Amino acid sequence: MTGSEVSPSFRLAYVPGVTPAKWVRIWNERLPDVPLTLRTVSAAEVPDVLRAGGADAGFVRLPVDRTDLSAIPLYTETTVVVIPKDHVVAAVDEVSLDDLADEVVFHPLDETLEWERRPGLPAYERPATTEDAVELVAAGVGLLVVPQSLARLYHRKDLTYRPVTGAPESRVALSWPEAETTDLVEDFIGIVRGRTVNSSRGRAQTPPKGKGTDKDVARAKAALQAKRKPAGGGKGGGKSAGKPTGAGRSTGKGGRGSAAPKRGKPRRRS
Repeated sequence: MTGSEVSPSFRLAYVPGVTPAKWVRIWNERLPDVPLTLRTVSAAEVPDVLRAGGADAGFVRLPVDRTDLSAIPLYTETTVVVIPKDHVVAAVDEVSLDDLADEVVFHPLDETLEWERRPGLPAYERPATTEDAVELVAAGVGLLVVPQSLARLYHRKDLTYRPVTGAPESRVALSWPEAETTDLVEDFIGIVRGRTVNSSRGRAQTPPKGKGTDKDVARAKAALQAKRKPAGGGKGGGKSAGKPTGAGRSTGKGGRGSAAPKRGKPRRRS
């Protein structure tokens, strides 16, 4: 390798709550010679990280500015409310936003949900991060509405969560700089979309022909031509060449095409 050559690698950013382990495993199976490195980035910062070249692609939360970033929506998360286990809301299967009207609901500065009108009563101060807000919920100060993956990420034994109806949902997408749609980015897109290694849109190379393939084809053609030639043919064979002995029309009384006449007693001359 010369000094100007650089070993290929792939850098993947992802926001908290997204679990890229499945896709990373498939990448390592299909491209074992191309190392993949992971980088956790906040939902607010990941678009700028992609634009600055800090990652080749990233899992983001929509919306993102698509002026210079491409994005493929992947899935939509359920929105839940994080509550203490002994809270009255824990007794039901789901709640509505109206059920939270009299509760203090935290809205951290790194909130990922887009609200037209924030639910619940406002807290005295907005927590800096979602993780800080979870700690305040555990202290019994208020509640927190987040995508379910974040409730799982910051799970505590003394907390639980319930789905919230009527709340905005968080959509997760794969994004990358549009001007940097490299072959490796295409490979990762194929993995995320579930394409097989032999997909027509993949970059898998055509498998090499096995040894002796051309010879086998030549032998098959020769065998086919040999079958088409009449047996015993050749110069001087004529039209009758190749006919088995005794075949053809009978000249006896057996009639046309009948078998040879049976032998009987010889006739006397009159």
